[in-house]
Amino acid sequence: MADETKPGVSRRELLKRAGLAGAALTIPASALPGEAPPNAEAPHKGVPYEQAPRREPLENLTAAESDLLEAICARIVPTDATGPGAREARAAHYIDRALGGALASSRPAYTAGFAAFERYCRSSRGAPFLELSERDQDSVLIDVETGSATGFTSSSGAFFGMVRTHTLQGMFGDPYYGGNANFVGWDLIGYPGVRTNVTIDDQRLGAKVAPNHRSAYDYEMFTKASARLISKDHTHGD
Repeated sequence: MADETKPGVSRRELLKRAGLAGAALTIPASALPGEAPPNAEAPHKGVPYEQAPRREPLENLTAAESDLLEAICARIVPTDATGPGAREARAAHYIDRALGGALASSRPAYTAGFAAFERYCRSSRGAPFLELSERDQDSVLIDVETGSATGFTSSSGAFFGMVRTHTLQGMFGDPYYGGNANFVGWDLIGYPGVRTNVTIDDQRLGAKVAPNHRSAYDYEMFTKASARLISKDHTHGD
C-alpha cells in the first residue's frame, strides 16, 4: 500500500528499508488437462477446452482465508512499474506454511482477524474485500491500520501490524521458508545474498555485486530452522 505521508520517498526506497531489515510467491497456476464438463458445448476443432486453474495445496488456511490473505498481501506490497510485489514473492504461501510451525501461535489471531475484517468490509463498504476496487481495498486497510475499524477482538491495528510483518517476512526472507520466490524480494532491494567470500572489488564504494540466488541454507555452515513444528517441544532441525 503506498505511503502518501512521505512525499519524495519512492516505493522502492520504502521496500528497501523494510527488506534490508528482514533479509539478514504468485507462481502461475497450471491448467488442468481433461474433458469438458457434461452439457458443455464442444470447443471448436483445434481449440483446447480451458479448465479452471488448479489451486495450490494449502497447509493451514482455508481456501477462503487464503484468497483473502493473498489479496491483502497484494495491497500491502503491490506489484507496479518498479517491480514485483507480494503476489510474485508468494508471501501468502509463506504465511500459510509458517502458521503450522514458527507462526503457529498466530493462527487464532488470523482466524478471528479474517472474520472481523470481512464483517467490517461488508458493513463499511457494502461488499467483501475481494469484490472491492483497489482504491476501496486500500481505504479499508487504512482504517484497519489506524485502528479505526470496528469489530476486532483487540485493536484492528494489531491485526494489520501482524499481517504486514508476516507479509514482509514472506517478501524478503530466505526462500527456504516458502516466500521470496525466485529471489524477487532480494532482487528488488538489490540484496545479492549471503557472501562467504568477499573480494576487494566487492568492498569498493558503489560496487555492484552480482546476486548469487542461493539460500543461506545452501551453505553447510548455516543451521536450518524448520518452518514447521517437528515435535511437541518445538524442536527445530533437519
